[in-house]
Amino acid sequence: MAQLRVIKKRMGAVQTIGRITKTMQMIATAKFTAASQRAAATKPYTERITDLVREVSGNAPEYDSSLINGPVDPVRREYLLVITSDRGMCGAYNGNILKAALQHIRACRDAGIELTIEVSGKKAVNFFRFQKIEVRERHELGDTPSFEAVERIADTIISEFSDGQYDAARVVYMRFISNAQQVPTVTQLLPMAQPGGTDDEESGNEVVYDFTPSVEELLDELMPRMIKTVLFQSFNDAVVSEQMMRMVAMKAATENAKEFGRTLKRQFNRARQSQITTELTEIISGAAALE
Repeated sequence: MAQLRVIKKRMGAVQTIGRITKTMQMIATAKFTAASQRAAATKPYTERITDLVREVSGNAPEYDSSLINGPVDPVRREYLLVITSDRGMCGAYNGNILKAALQHIRACRDAGIELTIEVSGKKAVNFFRFQKIEVRERHELGDTPSFEAVERIADTIISEFSDGQYDAARVVYMRFISNAQQVPTVTQLLPMAQPGGTDDEESGNEVVYDFTPSVEELLDELMPRMIKTVLFQSFNDAVVSEQMMRMVAMKAATENAKEFGRTLKRQFNRARQSQITTELTEIISGAAALE
């Protein structure tokens, strides 16, 4: 009887866990749909402004900016932004990002590069505290990062980079490629690679543009905007990847709970049958003894 009570109690606990994980899966699905729509809406703008900066820069080889050219090698000081989640239950999402970040940090230390680290997400804060790695600032953007909040971060990065506090600025995040593929990525924000020529120039048909206002004024306005947009897209990709991986993890947990529940039910039925058989045997033996 005691064994039956234990099994029945475990069955109730597993059913409760299954309901919780199913609910979390449904919430993650709703958040993933909303986040993927936001990321899909901003991606064309990100790609277009990047192409525009490349096209304009390709027609202004004399233009000089620290945001493009940057300091000469070797890099001695670097800014690193690590984007993780505030919550767990999302599979290997945080683990893969933090692993990529730790590998980059160790490579920088081996090369003698001084790092300034900032993070977004509680998981990164706890990880770096455990690793005894100093974090300058923690940003809280939540599940729906706004462009204004990301813009403030980007303005600080651009300002400090232009003042010569860093030789490079990079961001570590989970890049969303498809529902089946999310890749931890270390992306260089600054300095931007010097854009190459346009397709027409490469084919030998050089195109000459007249810019109004001047190309310098255009690039001075477009390049900071492009950096902010790329960083905003990184945050959007990170949120989409997080919700996708949480949805998959909770679906697997729900299925495991159902399978474990079926296993416990079989154990319960066998124990119950064994108990009934024992009781019948005792009754029959007692009746036989009275004859």
